[in-house]
Amino acid sequence: MNIVLGVSGGIAAYKAVMIARRLVEEGHDVHVVPTDDALQFVGKPTWEAISRQPVTTSVHENVAEVRHVALGQEADLVIVAPATANTLARMAAGIADNLLGTTLLATQAPILVAPAMHTQMWQHPATQANAAVLLSRGVEFIGPDDGRLTGTDSGPGRMSEPDQIVARALEMLRRRGVEDDLRGVRLVVSAGGTREPIDPVRFIGNRSSGRQGVAVAAAAAGRGADVVLLAANIEESILADVRARENVQIVTVTSANELKVVADREAGTADVVVMAAAVSDYRVAEVRATKMRKEDVGGEHLMLELIENPDILAGLARDRRPGQVIVGFAAETADDQQSLIELGRQKLARKGVDLLAVNAVGWSEGFETAENTLYILAAGGELISTVAGTKAETAEGLLDSIVAKLSTAG
Repeated sequence: MNIVLGVSGGIAAYKAVMIARRLVEEGHDVHVVPTDDALQFVGKPTWEAISRQPVTTSVHENVAEVRHVALGQEADLVIVAPATANTLARMAAGIADNLLGTTLLATQAPILVAPAMHTQMWQHPATQANAAVLLSRGVEFIGPDDGRLTGTDSGPGRMSEPDQIVARALEMLRRRGVEDDLRGVRLVVSAGGTREPIDPVRFIGNRSSGRQGVAVAAAAAGRGADVVLLAANIEESILADVRARENVQIVTVTSANELKVVADREAGTADVVVMAAAVSDYRVAEVRATKMRKEDVGGEHLMLELIENPDILAGLARDRRPGQVIVGFAAETADDQQSLIELGRQKLARKGVDLLAVNAVGWSEGFETAENTLYILAAGGELISTVAGTKAETAEGLLDSIVAKLSTAG
């Protein structure tokens, strides 16, 4: 498909090179339209080498081809990354005195913008008003994220990472070519890792970042589902993408017991429940009201009494309505793929779910990584699908299996 990548003049322009490269690798025709200021950060030869297309900022080149409107008319998707405060203002006002401006006015394709600017600029009422105008016109936003900016600044305004932008772009392209196969479906998904308090300061937790569950929520929303995301201790930068979506509701939880209460409630009206959160099996028997001090405990050893948490997934599977699909996750350590899948089959039998996504975890895989591999098991233990790639890509693969299950579940 034809993709226009507009690049405005911000330091994050260097990240847009990876966006162009990834989209070209996916087989799309990418036409980079930088502003003059953008070329101060990344030169024209780089854009032409990566995109394999001629690059210009002028409306006066290739006049016979009416390039200043043809690019927009022929586009299947327009991305603006980075989108500076100036660019957002010009888009909202419809200013078209350069090639990017005329392209944006001439297109009827979906538009995705990835803002990037200093925190004060993003939070300024004028920028927020411009963003609201663009949202009301159907422009989609990804980010900005909260993180390190130019110099010593840190806060909301950091451009989303290239892989996130590419994943959203591919999702938008899929929406143009494929009917939303989850339209009318209410999907509940948990993500993140629960924390079991020891005292007001400490807790027992795990390394789950929540990225896989959030990716499932984003992908399901992109396919038309009404999504409830049960977010257990997830960084705001990871939630930024789904928080901007109208068909995603986020409910925050902390502990396993809190997650159980909310999951049981939301599952009552859900068509699909996906439990991707890493839930603690045990909690502290007695949570202290004040900080436990080393001097008060005494000795070199500390003993904590733990009691078992309720099995949320098994309870949801036991109480499911006819036609409701319950999906679990199994994060396991294993020596090889066969052992990993066997551990998944054992968990599938214990939980009684309809589908189980099994993935390997360890010091350098599964948790806190950008990529994943899911082995999807059906009731009975059959391996029905293996999907690998970014967590956005594995989320889409899992949803394919869920859609297939819904079609047979009535």
